[in-house]
Amino acid sequence: MGVTIIWDHQVPSGLQMPTARRIEMILGMPVDNAAAEALINGYHPERNQYDAGAVLGRLLFMKKMGEYAGPALLVVTHDLFVGDCDFVFGLARPQTGCAVLSIARLGNGFYGRTDDFDDLADRAAKEGAHEIGHLFGLDHCRDPECVMFKPATLSELDRKKMTLCSSCREKLDRPVVW
Repeated sequence: MGVTIIWDHQVPSGLQMPTARRIEMILGMPVDNAAAEALINGYHPERNQYDAGAVLGRLLFMKKMGEYAGPALLVVTHDLFVGDCDFVFGLARPQTGCAVLSIARLGNGFYGRTDDFDDLADRAAKEGAHEIGHLFGLDHCRDPECVMFKPATLSELDRKKMTLCSSCREKLDRPVVW
């Protein structure tokens, strides 16, 4: 079983295929790409961010309307938060088969560095694979190089490799029933 990655229309052109291919390599499963002008909910003007839970609610609605079957990852450019966290790179709800990934803080430009397309694609792939991993039953990992490690900073994200540790790989390879 594979996953559908839904790319919001604001995601930079050319990011979709290299990121999807990297995710396929990391997880060893097929990835389908879909484009969408997703109307997302949950904007909080006082934070200038979107509530990731509300965004996932919208994705679940899209799935229920029959637009997408199976597990789905929505990639957006909007900055996300959950609860009282300052930000999140992404969020997954395994029980619904829905996950969201924000690329807002994955580019070098956010940190005042020179933009680099490969850095953005690598980070999007790592965090996209991380959220998809949750959809397939994987928890956070203690290995700081594993894709399933939960990074709190860009440096921790960059330290992760584009692979699962042996323990997470073994768990992912177990059959999942949808």
